[in-house]
Amino acid sequence: MDINMGLDKAQREAMAEAVGALLADTYALYFKTHAYHWNVTGPRFHDLHTMFELQYNELWTATDAIAERIRALGVMAPISYGEMAANSAIGFDDATPDADTMVANLVSGHEQVVATARKALKLAEDNGDEATSDLVAPRITAHEKTAWMLRATLA
Repeated sequence: MDINMGLDKAQREAMAEAVGALLADTYALYFKTHAYHWNVTGPRFHDLHTMFELQYNELWTATDAIAERIRALGVMAPISYGEMAANSAIGFDDATPDADTMVANLVSGHEQVVATARKALKLAEDNGDEATSDLVAPRITAHEKTAWMLRATLA
């Protein structure tokens, strides 16, 4: 069935690619945050363990809305971990870092998601895709706020 919602096929595919990058980065950051929640140690264990749990739950919820936007654009959402990893600018850890390094890594991860989201937002604005703009702009706000809170724990 043809999709007639004001964006042509090329625009929808370009938007889905940009939103897919946002999904991949969000998913990678979700996984990293959840793994840090499991593995954090040290005198700030309780505070960081609790903070990471709040953050990974928020990220998990965001992945669903982002993936559903890809589907609304008429494109299939990623179907494998490999596809997600290949499209993410956020790398995985090879070893468990200490608590301060975990926090610093998460700051970098949130900053990366902001950069990816800004690209998607610009493309959405250029294409008149208000629905994608409405999804992405609040994600930028959420990641900027989380990065700030994480940075504050390192001060």
